[in-house]
Amino acid sequence: MTANNWTAKIIDGKAIAEGIRSRIASEVSRMKELIGQVPGLAVILVGQRRDSETYVRNKTIASEEVGFKFKMIVFPENCTECEVCNALCRFNEDPSIHGILVQLPLPQLEQHLDEAKILNVISLEKDVDGFHPLNIGNLAMQGMEPLFVPCTPKGCIELLLQSGVEIMGKKAVVIGRSNIVGLPTSLLLQRHHATVTVLHAFTKNPEKIAREADILVSAAGVPNLVRGSWVKPGAVIVDVGTNPIEDRRSEHGYRLIGDVCFKEATRIASAITPVPGGVGPMTVAMLLCNTLESAKHAFNFT
Repeated sequence: MTANNWTAKIIDGKAIAEGIRSRIASEVSRMKELIGQVPGLAVILVGQRRDSETYVRNKTIASEEVGFKFKMIVFPENCTECEVCNALCRFNEDPSIHGILVQLPLPQLEQHLDEAKILNVISLEKDVDGFHPLNIGNLAMQGMEPLFVPCTPKGCIELLLQSGVEIMGKKAVVIGRSNIVGLPTSLLLQRHHATVTVLHAFTKNPEKIAREADILVSAAGVPNLVRGSWVKPGAVIVDVGTNPIEDRRSEHGYRLIGDVCFKEATRIASAITPVPGGVGPMTVAMLLCNTLESAKHAFNFT
């Protein structure tokens, strides 16, 4: 398997997500027909981060397509913590809302927003992003089950499973240890019995360690960080990076590229997720899954 005669299989997250969304739309239609109710999703966006705006736009479109009720509140970057928490409390009390999420990361203007405190306000039963401390704690503990698994990590694992990638007993390397992706992804991979190593900013010889991975998940947020020399021949790569690069020819004035140098990696890996069209659509699909499950539980609907 050399760089000259190998091309990686592209893991089509968009196609896999479309199948999941189609099944969700059918369930929502059945729910509406039988009990006259639909799932409700509420999103809070703070500031104007380009990538966050992209994610929220995708969530809005997807929610409407499957028949969810959708509510969104947008706060300016200089809003107060109290304003965000009050909005969350209103959604907690709203019986038509079954999923609540705060789009992360929050802007850190003079550290005025305490992310942990804000996430802790969300009702556990409506924490469809899976970031509540109790959900993350249960994910980390053997024998415990979280109500909801974080959407991006859940989407990463689903991509691997639906692509027929064996996880049990494999060496997995996760680049990045954020609460949003890196940490829960490493926990999920362990649940599937992979041997997991996490790389971060202080890791020595990250290239050497990454090259040992059978499954390489990059969630560093650094464009083209992972070069061909980081990839073990035949490895499976999940590229979570969505890094906006200015592009005046694009509709929104920028385009998204991943953490992985796609051109180099496709010559060495056995399979890889593209950016866009890989993990992104799956994140949204998993959010819809979690919200549907929350609504089913609230309505005692099977």
